[in-house]
Amino acid sequence: MAHTAFGRLTLGVDPADWSPYAQSVQGLVGQLAETAVDRDRQGGTARLQRSWLRESGLLNLAIPAEYGGGGASWPLILAITRRLAEADSSIAHLFGFQHLQVASVLLFGSPAQQSEYLTATVKSNWFWGNAVNARDTRLQASRDTQGVIVLQGSKSYCSGAADSDVLAVSVALGERPQDRIFAVVPTGRAGITVHDDWDSLGQRQTDSGTVSFEQVRIDPKEVLGPPGVASSPRATLRNIIGQLILTDIYLGNAVGALQAAIKFVQEEVQPWPMSGADRAVEDRFLQLRVGELWTQLRSAIALANEVNHEFQQAWERGSALTEEERGVLTLSVGASRAHAAEVALHVTARIFELLGARATARKYGFDRYWRNVRVHTLHDPLDYRRRSIGDWLLTGSIPDPYGYS
Repeated sequence: MAHTAFGRLTLGVDPADWSPYAQSVQGLVGQLAETAVDRDRQGGTARLQRSWLRESGLLNLAIPAEYGGGGASWPLILAITRRLAEADSSIAHLFGFQHLQVASVLLFGSPAQQSEYLTATVKSNWFWGNAVNARDTRLQASRDTQGVIVLQGSKSYCSGAADSDVLAVSVALGERPQDRIFAVVPTGRAGITVHDDWDSLGQRQTDSGTVSFEQVRIDPKEVLGPPGVASSPRATLRNIIGQLILTDIYLGNAVGALQAAIKFVQEEVQPWPMSGADRAVEDRFLQLRVGELWTQLRSAIALANEVNHEFQQAWERGSALTEEERGVLTLSVGASRAHAAEVALHVTARIFELLGARATARKYGFDRYWRNVRVHTLHDPLDYRRRSIGDWLLTGSIPDPYGYS
């Protein structure tokens, strides 16, 4: 019964859109779940699991059909991200960020670059990593006399860089938003070192450590554009995609945690003597707690589903998207992410009240859901997103589309 209820809750897209991928996704989820607890404990690069993603064909969903990709909608891609996160939120992170890099090519690249890089992604089964953390300014760029850009320094939080084929690399060439460039660089290029130094309490197999660059040469043809970054409201949608991916990873963790908790209560928990119940599932306080968590989770998922469809509409607007439309969309995305963060942190912490002390044993790995959410919800201060919503409601001001929003 719980499986059917959660299936209805987490879909968020038309079953007809989901059905071509349902078997691949469900198979992958099953495979990931078998070793998720042990791999979370080990950390490091999940090379085998990444190979499963490559073989699944799911890495090409965001690539338009004209380049050989799936041409899938963003609500479908995000629904799959959420579903994967129920079993393994690190692999869901890598899956989502693959599509974030593909979106960078679609938003910033010229038609010729889109054809080159997206066709190669499908043909050669590329896995994309990134070195784009805008707040890490240690990576510096200069131009030689031939116009070649030379990179020196490092970037942190480079998700997916290990075991990747290419990197999306960003660096600022000036102070203005439009002075920031994105380039597509082979991970194996001379001077690039991907460090195995990711040691977070959660998201332990996202390979989100440091990449260093030692006199790495970037040909001007490898810099995405025109149109390039900050060239239009549409081009700034990349930041929003990142926010949507984070939101669905929060929710996937929460769904996975509650599902696992319900199964544990059904199969392992003994009724408390004072409950008067013959089975734990008949304990009225456990029923009350599960009902509370389910209700809160359902509201957060409903909002996320609605916002994911709003984003798809904005995506389809293309170059006609206005700053006002983009700004209002940002506020909707911020509201969804902030609400999902609160609910996911609550659900992943409160499941232990259902499970009892025995469930804190490391072999069960119930703590990984909270740890994963806790790491991701600190990506940027969510209070600033809430404040932006209040500013808009009280003054009518929308966020700057070329800033961190």
